[in-house]
Amino acid sequence: MLRLERRPQPSALWRWASPLLALVLTVALGVALFVALDKDPLAGLRVFFWEPIRSVRGWSELLLKATPLLLIALGLAIGFRSNVWNIGAEGQFVIGAVCATGVALALHGAGWPAWPLVLLAGALGGLAWSALTALLRDRFHANEILVSLMLVYVAVQVLNYLVYGPWKDPLGFNFPQTQRFDAGAQVPRLAPHLRVNLGLILALLAALATWVFLFRTRAGFAQQVGGLAPLAARYAGFSSRAALWLAMGVTGALAGLAGALEVAGPVGQLTPHVPVGYGFAAIIVAFVGRLHPAGIVGAALLMSMFYLGGELAQSRLGLPKSITGVFQGLLLFALLACDTLIQYRIRWGKG
Repeated sequence: MLRLERRPQPSALWRWASPLLALVLTVALGVALFVALDKDPLAGLRVFFWEPIRSVRGWSELLLKATPLLLIALGLAIGFRSNVWNIGAEGQFVIGAVCATGVALALHGAGWPAWPLVLLAGALGGLAWSALTALLRDRFHANEILVSLMLVYVAVQVLNYLVYGPWKDPLGFNFPQTQRFDAGAQVPRLAPHLRVNLGLILALLAALATWVFLFRTRAGFAQQVGGLAPLAARYAGFSSRAALWLAMGVTGALAGLAGALEVAGPVGQLTPHVPVGYGFAAIIVAFVGRLHPAGIVGAALLMSMFYLGGELAQSRLGLPKSITGVFQGLLLFALLACDTLIQYRIRWGKG
């Protein structure tokens, strides 16, 4: 019979091979799912893994969706390495979009490029929203998982109040949306005929900055030591309070920036449909990427491929919108299962 035998030390090979095996298992389970739904499995795999990358336009859309996932996952990676579990990045994403919209509407008709201020407002909004969780954890020892998660629903209610109320476009045929941003408040595109914009460059620069911070600075070392060995960090003089505020602040600012890029980029206005789950999907991205900036870049591309594949599966195969979440869930559970091989090896023998 098969049994699990604990390894003397964690396997460095399986630490990076586990996500690849999880992807293979996800594809295999996806094929079984298509067969169970009476759909052509080859057509299903084609819309998920080939159509998004077969053209320049497809790559543009892929990179556009990968940008917010990459930004949020980078912030989460810093927090998770610090043992700070911010699960409410979706709320910080929403508040970032709200604050960016407020600045864009205030500068409507200014006639000069206002997009840097719009992005700054989004980042500061996300930072402020994450600071609420940090404050409650710091002063009252509240659980940051529950607090940050509950604040997601508060943020969505703030968004709905504004788009259904004071910010509702009077010329929008009664749709719950703000007026469209001026051209000066929208993030410049990298090419005139493509939707991918300057946010991609900002996300890649953020990945580089995260790598430098984590692996080339004393502050980054302190963050990681605090997550791995809190007692050793305290003995070395590293502040756990500083680590908490830094992790929450960076995550909130990057999530807020992602929200600002969403409304000032492909959407061009604030609507109730801005929150699409990037904050939750980025948790999977962070762990598939092994909390490493380079790995997160690849994981963000993979997850954005699932988003595009899900949209194509709706229009071409008649599958429900939830197919995207199904593939995300399959990848997460496959990764959790494969991660067992990091600590254990499979043996054949008597139990």
